Amino acid sequence: MRGEESSAVAKPVIYRDRHFNVDAAKIGPGEYYITQRDMVIVTVLGSCVSACMRDPVAKVGGMNHFMLPDRDADGPLSASARYGAYAMEVLINQLFALGAKRERLEAKVFGAARVLPGMSDIGERNAAFAMEYLKRESIRVVAEDLGHEEPCKIYFFAQTGRVLLKRLKSLRNDTIAKRERDYAARLERISGGAGSADLF
Repeated sequence: MRGEESSAVAKPVIYRDRHFNVDAAKIGPGEYYITQRDMVIVTVLGSCVSACMRDPVAKVGGMNHFMLPDRDADGPLSASARYGAYAMEVLINQLFALGAKRERLEAKVFGAARVLPGMSDIGERNAAFAMEYLKRESIRVVAEDLGHEEPCKIYFFAQTGRVLLKRLKSLRNDTIAKRERDYAARLERISGGAGSADLF
């Protein structure tokens, strides 16, 4: 997909952030957003992971938000890993479509909190997958914040690469945990099927 910006099938919420006085795109689990505009991409993370990537020369940046299904966890090419691989590949490929070059990409990785009871290692697996994937693809990681107890809200300024992280200590985890449980259940249903169906 070529153009000024691209996003996952579910259209993200676009609004005017009054605090920063810029347009903002809010993404949720299984979504991504890429833009060349001077805007902020926002998400809330529990055990999911977001990779924020940009090419400072092409002035294009994007963010994804993903989780590995809680099954088939063995090996880098496992059935569950393909969901993380898809989330990373679609982000990178859309950045390339807008002029980014692999050697100029820089990444910042966030999330992987321990907020889902009964899925205690899912955040850790998400984090390990993301870091290993970026290493394998020779994409430089310039910042990471992974594996805390609290969920967080991420603001990624696509043009500058600046990231603001807000820990959600006072927020009840129920909403985030429910959203991620629903997302995990959807991934489980998809990963239980056969063939190469669309992943998100």
